[in-house]
Amino acid sequence: MKFKFKSILTASLAAASLGAMAQAWPDKPVTLIVPFAAGGPTDVVARMIAIPMGKSLGQSVIVENTVGAGGTIAATKVARAAPNGNAIFIHHMGMSTAPALYKKLSFDPLKDFEYIGQVVDVPMTLLARKDFPAANYQELEAYVKANKNKVSLANAGLGAVSHLCGLLFQTQLGVELNTIPYKGTGPAMNDLLGGQVDLLCDQTTQTVPMIKDGRVKVYGVTTLKRLSALPNVPTLDEQGLKGFEVKVWHGMYAPKGTPAPVLDKINVALRAALADPMVKTRLAELSSDIPPTDKITPAGLKTHLEAEIAKWGPVIKKAGIYAD
Repeated sequence: MKFKFKSILTASLAAASLGAMAQAWPDKPVTLIVPFAAGGPTDVVARMIAIPMGKSLGQSVIVENTVGAGGTIAATKVARAAPNGNAIFIHHMGMSTAPALYKKLSFDPLKDFEYIGQVVDVPMTLLARKDFPAANYQELEAYVKANKNKVSLANAGLGAVSHLCGLLFQTQLGVELNTIPYKGTGPAMNDLLGGQVDLLCDQTTQTVPMIKDGRVKVYGVTTLKRLSALPNVPTLDEQGLKGFEVKVWHGMYAPKGTPAPVLDKINVALRAALADPMVKTRLAELSSDIPPTDKITPAGLKTHLEAEIAKWGPVIKKAGIYAD
C-alpha cells in the first residue's frame, strides 16, 4: 500500500511539474532551426511564420540556419537538444528521404522527434540563368540532349528536393548532367543569377519574384496544373514530361520527450501563424498551399511522414544514390 501511495504521489508530482513548466514556457526566445542557408525557400517559410508564432507564444521566435548534409546536421542537432521546447525544427520532405539516402544516419525521423504539424506545401519551377540559349522548354530539351556533358544543374545538396527534382528531370530525359551541390538553394540561386551554373529546380517561395522580374528563365512548373501566381508558365507535364510532379511539403518538429503541454502551445502558435492574413496572402502570392487543418497536427504530420518514407525509399534505392 505504501509503494502504491508513493507511486501515485510521484506521478502526481511529475504531472504537477509538467503543468508548471507548460505554464511558465516559454520564458525566453524560442529557436526555430532551419536546415538550409538563409534566403532559401525553407528559410523564407520559416521567417514568414516566425513573427506571428512569436506573438502567439509571447516570446520571439529566432530563426537559426544550421546547414549541411542535406539537412541531416540540423536534424541531428535538434534530436540531441534538450526536450524543453526551446529548440524546434522545420524541414521539408528531406525528413522522409534521409533514411534511404544515408547509410549511417545519426537520427531516426520516426523515433527521435515529437511532431507538431505540417506547415506548407510548395510547388517547384525549372529555371535557367537569364542568358541560357534555350528560349522555351522544347529548345531546352533539345539543347540538354545535345550538350549534356556541358550543362550544369545546381541543387541544394544530396537528398534535397532540388536534387530529387533534378534527378527526376534527368531520368525522364535519359541524360546525366553535370550536377553541382550547394549548401542550400540560396547560394545555388546566387550562382544561377550570376551565370555560374545553367539550371536549377527550386521552390516557388524563392522563384516567383525572380521569374516575374525577369531575372531568370523559367521552363515549367512541377505541378499537374498551372499555378495562379504564374498562369502563363506551362507545366512540365503538359510540355511532354508526362506525370512529372514534385510538390514540397514542410513539417515542424521538436526533440523527443518534449512535454505534451509545450507541444500543444507550439501547435497553437503554428496554427495562428498559418491563419495570419499577411502570411496567407504572402503564401498565396508564392503559389504555396496551407495544409488542411487535420494535417496541421502531430498525428497528421506523423501519418504523412510515414507515408512519404514508404514512397521515396524504393525510388531512391532504385536510382542507386546514397551518401556515406
